[in-house]
Amino acid sequence: MNISSIWRKVRSQQAFCLAALLSVCLVFIGCSPTQSAGGNPVDPKLKEQVLQIIRENPQAILESVQAYQQQQQDSLKAARQSFFDQMNSSPKSAIGDSPTTGAASQQIVLLEFSDFQCPFCARAHDTVKQFMAKHQDQVTLAYKHFPLTSIHPQALPAAKAAWAAGQQGKFWEYYSALFEGQKQLGEDLYPAIAQKLNLKLDKFNTDRNSQSAEAAIQKDLQLAQSLGIEGTPFFIMNGKTFSGAIELAEMENILASVSK
Repeated sequence: MNISSIWRKVRSQQAFCLAALLSVCLVFIGCSPTQSAGGNPVDPKLKEQVLQIIRENPQAILESVQAYQQQQQDSLKAARQSFFDQMNSSPKSAIGDSPTTGAASQQIVLLEFSDFQCPFCARAHDTVKQFMAKHQDQVTLAYKHFPLTSIHPQALPAAKAAWAAGQQGKFWEYYSALFEGQKQLGEDLYPAIAQKLNLKLDKFNTDRNSQSAEAAIQKDLQLAQSLGIEGTPFFIMNGKTFSGAIELAEMENILASVSK
């Protein structure tokens, strides 16, 4: 999570708490605004009284924000721990229907939450490629779609295209081609990659525009949201989390720690 995201979250929490406190204050002073059916504003004197109560009790706002943050942190911690336990006890259920490559044993599972239009994901892809080349007999890599549609307009179409390629057994080849051609993402590129990989184009186009593609991606998005993931790339390796354009040495260290 970056600083701007944290600041936006705190500000939204503060606004929520202010609104709640404002409502309480209105109740205590009688809550009798002189608002007519025409939508006239509340009595200025009443508004000033309420604002004065808020100004005189800033600690109440701070305590409300802190309590809310602690509640959110506790809920997130519990959700993550539950998922990590699931990864360790039943890796197959944590992977779900996601495409996998590498070791069939699934004793060490690396989940990659990624966005095909994210430049940091493209950089991380190069590292993951090197890492899996060295540890494909030890590590199972599973891909989870996390298209950041608010900032990357081609993230969702690219994800759907990759999912469609997976229906013909070519997810990982298509995945690599998307990252390698990231600057050209768009409707010209998707069928071109499919053709190069000898996919059946009619099926490919039908699949990528299907409700099944949408549902599969939404399922991954819901998982990411339940785990509090807000940026890409994000990785989980047997309960160890890390993010960003990670270096190979760091991935090696994490593998060593979960292999003990």
